Amino acid sequence: MRAVVLTAFGGPETLEYREDVPDPGPAEGEVLVRVGAAALNNTDIWTREGAYGLPGNPHAQAGWRGPVTFPRIQGGDVAGTVTGVGPGVPAERLGRRVLVDPAIYRGTGWHAPPIGLLGSEVDGGFAEYVAVPETHAHDVTGSPLTDEELACLPVAYGTAMGMLERAGLRAGETVLVTGASGGVGLALVQLAAARGSEVLAVTTSSKSDRVREAGADHVLLRDTDDLAVRPAECAPDGLDVVADVVGGDGIEQLMPLLREEGRWVIAGAVAGAVVPVDLRRLYLHNRNLVGSSMHTRRHFDRLVELARAGSVRPRIAGRYALDGIHEAQREFRAARHVGKIVLVP
Repeated sequence: MRAVVLTAFGGPETLEYREDVPDPGPAEGEVLVRVGAAALNNTDIWTREGAYGLPGNPHAQAGWRGPVTFPRIQGGDVAGTVTGVGPGVPAERLGRRVLVDPAIYRGTGWHAPPIGLLGSEVDGGFAEYVAVPETHAHDVTGSPLTDEELACLPVAYGTAMGMLERAGLRAGETVLVTGASGGVGLALVQLAAARGSEVLAVTTSSKSDRVREAGADHVLLRDTDDLAVRPAECAPDGLDVVADVVGGDGIEQLMPLLREEGRWVIAGAVAGAVVPVDLRRLYLHNRNLVGSSMHTRRHFDRLVELARAGSVRPRIAGRYALDGIHEAQREFRAARHVGKIVLVP
């Protein structure tokens, strides 16, 4: 089959497009999925670069959970059609459209945390076919969303769903979303708006219209607005939740705007991973700082419900064939887009 293979940690040259990769075979309890579309994520870039560090050595080359075995087919976002079943899987699964949960969980419970990821610890969807556990291939045959739209959901929208669930965001509450034009950020805006929350979204002037279209009630411009002042003007009673995918100096800047017992949930650190925080602003106001890595089975089930109904429609920012992986990642890194970039095998 055709696939994009990661051969080592490093630059784009470590990603090789090949046409002679053996087709995967579904093992017991697995299904074979013909990939209709696979979306790009920051996780793909950072895994390629080995940018996750290790405990006690933040600059060490590592995947998001530590070592990565090479060669590896990346791609955690997969939507497609079941074309094969392994032993123990009903034949009725053949021909069904599926959305793949990319998480590898610790244990079988509904709330077990993810300890691995499709495309990192096991081969993923930057290929014509991928074998996944049958329990992770959710039937979305009747969804009005296209395969490209469905493929945008698992990592970005799964991460966003996990953040909002862990923060306990409710209808009528006010949430500020950082990095609102990125994959997870735009997902946060859409999902929070769908809950009936008031959404403040931080983005740039050039992307503000599209973020507003996604459901933001107030758009804060990080290239022109004073972010120490504008959020307070838009939400004079304070923020119930900050959903943060940026990190960096914004944590210290925005923390005082969080209400008493407010929740700050963070799932990214693109603006800086090691930051100063005045802990007194945290504990004296009973604020909660919550780390959120991806989603649980329960969170993903909620996302599948939205996918089946077409309640949230992701925005496609670009499409590339498998052999366009380098161009696709260059476009992704340039960050000129709003929405998701997909590979279409």
